[in-house]
Amino acid sequence: MSEEKHATRRVLATFEYDPPKLERGYANQTLYVNLERNEIRPKLVTEEMKAKFIGGRGFDLWLLWHAVEDHTRWNDAENEIVISAGPCGGIIQYPGAGKSIVTTISPMTDIVIDSNVGGHYGPLLKFAGWDAIEIQGKAAEEVVIYVDGVEGRVTIEALPPEAPDDTYHLARWLIAQFAPTPEDERFMSAVTAGPGADHTLMGILNFSFYDRRLKEHRFKQAGRGGPGTVFRDKRIKALLVRSGPVRANSNNVADLERIKRVGLDMQKEVREFDPVQNRMAYRGTAYLVQIMDDYDLLPVHNYRYGSHPETPKINGDVWEPRFTHGPADGCWYGCSVACAHAVTGFELRTGPFKGEIVTAESPEYETIAGVGANLGIFDPDAIVELGFYCDAYGIDTISFATSTAFVMECYEAGILDKEKTGGLELHFGNAEAALELLHQMARGEGFGKIVGLGTHRMKRYFVEHFGADPAFLDDIAMETKGLEFSEYVTKESLAQQGGYGLANKGPQHDEAWLIFMDQVNNEIPTFEDKAEALHYFPMWRTWFGLCGFCKLPWNDVVHPKNAYADEPQKIPHHVHNYVEIFNGVLGVEVTADDLITMSERVYNFQRVFNLRLGKGTREYDRIPYRAMGPVTKEEYESRQERYDRQLRDLLGLDPEAMTTEEKMAALRRYREERYEQLVDAVYERRGWTKDGIPTVQKLRELGIDYPEVLAVVQRHLRR
Repeated sequence: MSEEKHATRRVLATFEYDPPKLERGYANQTLYVNLERNEIRPKLVTEEMKAKFIGGRGFDLWLLWHAVEDHTRWNDAENEIVISAGPCGGIIQYPGAGKSIVTTISPMTDIVIDSNVGGHYGPLLKFAGWDAIEIQGKAAEEVVIYVDGVEGRVTIEALPPEAPDDTYHLARWLIAQFAPTPEDERFMSAVTAGPGADHTLMGILNFSFYDRRLKEHRFKQAGRGGPGTVFRDKRIKALLVRSGPVRANSNNVADLERIKRVGLDMQKEVREFDPVQNRMAYRGTAYLVQIMDDYDLLPVHNYRYGSHPETPKINGDVWEPRFTHGPADGCWYGCSVACAHAVTGFELRTGPFKGEIVTAESPEYETIAGVGANLGIFDPDAIVELGFYCDAYGIDTISFATSTAFVMECYEAGILDKEKTGGLELHFGNAEAALELLHQMARGEGFGKIVGLGTHRMKRYFVEHFGADPAFLDDIAMETKGLEFSEYVTKESLAQQGGYGLANKGPQHDEAWLIFMDQVNNEIPTFEDKAEALHYFPMWRTWFGLCGFCKLPWNDVVHPKNAYADEPQKIPHHVHNYVEIFNGVLGVEVTADDLITMSERVYNFQRVFNLRLGKGTREYDRIPYRAMGPVTKEEYESRQERYDRQLRDLLGLDPEAMTTEEKMAALRRYREERYEQLVDAVYERRGWTKDGIPTVQKLRELGIDYPEVLAVVQRHLRR
């Protein structure tokens, strides 16, 4: 052991196993760990699980369903952290096949949260012999769970006392400690949560991946809904996995040549068209910033506005020269989209690591839009630092940004002042105050402790302690089901309002992103059209999470011939690719319609799961009015020409004869009514009741009419 490997490893439990050879994408077993009993054991993956729940999010939901009770809450011992990659996860021939899904009962929403994440842990866990890991109970002390797929051993170990606390340093330190040789570090991955997950409800999990060019471990985040908070509540400091080298056919697929053919075709598309379309391989999702601003979709000042004159200071042109970029920038092998860039040699200006030179993850669109434009911060260095510390502390950048934007509007509206915030001047644009707030959240101190509760709970706190108007807070607090909105302005897209409000886990764009189809291109003009889109696209995107795929290769690099397809918004050529890959991995012959049915089954199961936990009905699908239209007079007048025209053209009113308050009230009645009509149409298309409950007939059609599932539904139907 080298001098760096000085930690004493104290093993609390050991399980020996023979790593199985994968069979058509499956290890055919999952790993169960109970931290209260120090129990480690395998569970058989049944044919029923594979046929109906596929993998990834499906396996997660199935395992979690059988682990919890109707009354289980996020910090109960029986709640679980479940991670699965899916049968196609880990193939290297097609870009974007390294995703896995983390599922748990959320501290933010009190229902199931699923969070998709890149990095190496999910695929390497499968190559180590496990289709999923589920962790239950709470440890008596801080522990590391290590899966060694080379030696065939799983251990629960006490955390060495000298281990760092933040995720940036801890994951790298642990991998160096546990790797038999430096060469083995390439095929290891860590999952960690930081101190911010101890002191807030919005804790994330960082999944490491080995950067072959920088020769260091970097991170992708499972960010939504607080899985890191659950992780730390269980006293888990890290998950570690070690696998043998990743091979061309580590998944032992049914038809490797079929997958290679499809992969070569897509890799060629990426090479030819990404440089002239979105430049993902050079600037990642930062390319979206200017596009969103141009279409009035970039959230500014708590979603009041959709654009800002200073956006060119933080758009893709600014980020590209700051980022590393090249073929090694994929978060899984074989991904030529290569969007996982870094900002190397970045010197931190604040916080506990002030003056340290770090490799920061390049901020994604959501981070740039959130801690940037939504907070009125147009300083790239401040955005990188806020993003770095969110990751290092283990705090979701989206929830942090949206919660802080809410706080800043409350500050400027006079609900908050320096006395209430402990001296923080939380005006829009104050990067120094935003950073100090973030540091407080990580320490669980001051006003940061309140913000760490999230937007939903802050509303009640501000009413009870500061005398705020609850109706105003409900209008401007951008959350639904307890989860903060991701970073898009939806005022002019009814379909995207539904995409956020009707999402099972809360308002996250990875379920349905319909703004361009609806607002820009007017491709779905009727309620029926929108309802059909809000059926197909959430189901299609759900399928990625069942199998281990990233959505970016589906719709962010597109062959020009797609414009002439019958349904170009679905990108049918790429849909065909995924059908071919699924059939090639599993040795089946399914169609594109079958993929949608797979997702519909899991999606409806998750809806029933929400019902079981006490939510999942129509009242939880409502959205704040700020997502529909202007809340304040200033907001209306900033787009007065647009809104006045709508009053004339849509409602037949004369805006010249009305006060601004009267115009706002009329527009609000119209928009709220349309949202309810949309909800009716979507429920009908999905086979749900008027209250959003899947019907017994629908569950039978999907083959998930299990007695315990029907019991939940029938209980609600009788009310």
